[in-house]
Amino acid sequence: MTTPGSEKTPRRRHVVHYIPMIAIATVAVLGAVYLRDYLSFEALQENRQMLLDLRDENYALSALLFMAAYVAIVAFSLPGSAISTLTGGFLFGIFPGVLFNVTASTIGAALIFLAAKWGMGDRLADRMEASTGTVKRIKDGIDENQWSMLFLIRLVPAVPFFVANLVPALVGVSLSRYLVSTFFGIIPAGLVFTSVGAGLSEVFERGETPDLGVFFEPAILLPLLGLCALALLPVLIKALRGRKGI
Repeated sequence: MTTPGSEKTPRRRHVVHYIPMIAIATVAVLGAVYLRDYLSFEALQENRQMLLDLRDENYALSALLFMAAYVAIVAFSLPGSAISTLTGGFLFGIFPGVLFNVTASTIGAALIFLAAKWGMGDRLADRMEASTGTVKRIKDGIDENQWSMLFLIRLVPAVPFFVANLVPALVGVSLSRYLVSTFFGIIPAGLVFTSVGAGLSEVFERGETPDLGVFFEPAILLPLLGLCALALLPVLIKALRGRKGI
């Protein structure tokens, strides 16, 4: 015989697991409404001298504040991640700017990953594992090629960053694999945007806006597609071996 208290406790625990994701979703919506104008190229252009003065007065503090802001932007899926990466290059150069950008982005991504995993990821992964048919085959396919899939979703420009943050949590990827694949997987794009940010001083002087289309120029896009193909290579090899019975 169960008591009312014993029935409510599991439900309360179940609801508590969703609190982080609810908080993230709420802040993301509010940020999209109220912070878009503050996390923009125009805002960076208007406040560039103040930011440069802060960096020159206290380099370590400015780096920590920048990384903390970047972590919050990624963790709460706020608008402005691309501008944050440009800002890192503008303030700190290609290096250590790219290191600050990639590290902060990885930490922010890890926070939303943990929130999703704690909220529903583990339970969803267990249900997929216990299921049959197409769902089970999809889960098995992901499990067999986790490293390739994790690197691929980071390298393919068409995959939104917040999607790449959430999907691994929902299919049972471990935190260690997620961190490694995120850190190294975002380096190519991070390096491109950081290098664009490092040249913003000249862009500001000309009164122009940065050309983010550089990301799709052959010299940048082709090597990136090559990395995508490299990430898919183990999957293709496994598929061929399975067909040939090797």
